[in-house]
Amino acid sequence: MRLRGRGPRAAPASSAASSAGAGDARLLAPPGRNPFVHELRLSALRKAQVTLMTLTLFPLRLLVATFMMLLAWPIVLVASLGSAEQEPTQPPALWRRVVDFLLRAILRTMWFAGGFHRVIVKGRQALPTEAAILTLAPHSSYFDAIPITMTMSSIVMKAESRDIPIWGTLMQHIRPLLVSRSDKDSRRKTVEEIKRRAQSNGKWPQIMIFPEGTCTNRTCLITFKPGAFIPGVPVQPVVLRYPNKLDTITWTWQGPGALKILWLTLCQFHNQVEIEFLPVYSPSEAEKKDPVLYASNVRRVMAAALGVPVTDYTYEDCQLALAEGQLRLPADTCLLEFARLVRGLGLKPEKLEQDLDRYAESAKTRRGEKIRLAEFAAFLQAPASAAVEDLFSLFDESGGGKMDLREYVVALSVVCRPSQTLDTMQLAFKMYGSEEDGSIDEDALSSILKTALGVAELTVTDLFRAIDQEEKEKITFAGIAEVRSSRPSVCTAIPCTAELKCRCPLPSNSIRRVQSPRSG
Repeated sequence: MRLRGRGPRAAPASSAASSAGAGDARLLAPPGRNPFVHELRLSALRKAQVTLMTLTLFPLRLLVATFMMLLAWPIVLVASLGSAEQEPTQPPALWRRVVDFLLRAILRTMWFAGGFHRVIVKGRQALPTEAAILTLAPHSSYFDAIPITMTMSSIVMKAESRDIPIWGTLMQHIRPLLVSRSDKDSRRKTVEEIKRRAQSNGKWPQIMIFPEGTCTNRTCLITFKPGAFIPGVPVQPVVLRYPNKLDTITWTWQGPGALKILWLTLCQFHNQVEIEFLPVYSPSEAEKKDPVLYASNVRRVMAAALGVPVTDYTYEDCQLALAEGQLRLPADTCLLEFARLVRGLGLKPEKLEQDLDRYAESAKTRRGEKIRLAEFAAFLQAPASAAVEDLFSLFDESGGGKMDLREYVVALSVVCRPSQTLDTMQLAFKMYGSEEDGSIDEDALSSILKTALGVAELTVTDLFRAIDQEEKEKITFAGIAEVRSSRPSVCTAIPCTAELKCRCPLPSNSIRRVQSPRSG
């Protein structure tokens, strides 16, 4: 499985709606450039600087920043007493204006202590009556809280965040919209609340929303979620830049953790941040009826202001790099591109999962016989199109116009159930295994793992030999399960549980560790 070198296709012009988003749809970031990965490398000089700052300025900065938060906490605690759902008075009460002023001053001092000596603001923030919603991107760090504390805008945040000591209380003051994981209807209720506040004619504070829904490395803008655009009211796009020579800000799915980011950022002499308020975007009638189109067109405007491309990757793509015990996907995996193309065809992974066994049985009957594009389109029950051709090309490794349907089913299984790796392996053995005992040879194992990891090349000789202890030149799924339990150090490619401290025999550049999720 590999990415073919394809240039961008011409955008379809079948309708006014599609034309409106055409520029957006065809400025996709190169698939190999993973927006959820951040590599931070320090030169010898930078390491020396960090060492010096750790021993001198870092403790002082941390102390002052902590003190500022502690100073703000009792003020907010008293001010937030009462129902956060009560509609604000217009104009705001004098005590509320005083509290807001004090909080802005205290929190600005906190950011200053952290090295953000100057916050450059470009453009003009619209009034709540002009734009009830502020859409901010790219979202790449918890330092994105800077514009929140400067504008005192409401945000959409997880209900669990209320329990964060001190910071949770501070966030309560800005009247956030809370999303609860335990409530199945919470997202629907949140959208309804956004709509209610947005249509209140400026009575509620502006809502600042990060429509990407998760943190990226700012190299592109991923798909915007439609929540901010469902009300169909004007929004003001806000773009965020951190023009630092050393990027210690970015906190993504793969890269430095939260504490390391905080430590390294406070060890910089100066941290830069730019907040630019773009002109208010008023939706057309077509965009009011189609929040996805509205979101896409606003993203296009913001990407142009940032000078970055857009990509159809989404928050859901991060699920490929979440669960404990799943395949350690390499940074250049094709699986993200595969997932994007599957969605582009209107195929929902959660629904496809129910049909995996049927797909596997159909692929098994072909016994490795490769199929052409027309047959693949028929298998998908979709007309031959550019999207189907792109999907087909991922598996047409030789460029000969043929693919192995089994590879498609393996990739689909990984995307549909990223945390159930053994189920994917078992499904693969059913398709690739011999009729007699379900065993596979080394070439089959290589094909399975290459597809499951989404890479073009992978050497599995050492892994195969470790599993094939009787030197039969073939292995079974039961044999893998036995080796996993008795010799976990040789089978990280078929992932073990987190407590098994495995060492992987595969090339180090084909495997990566998975970080904890970051979502906004």
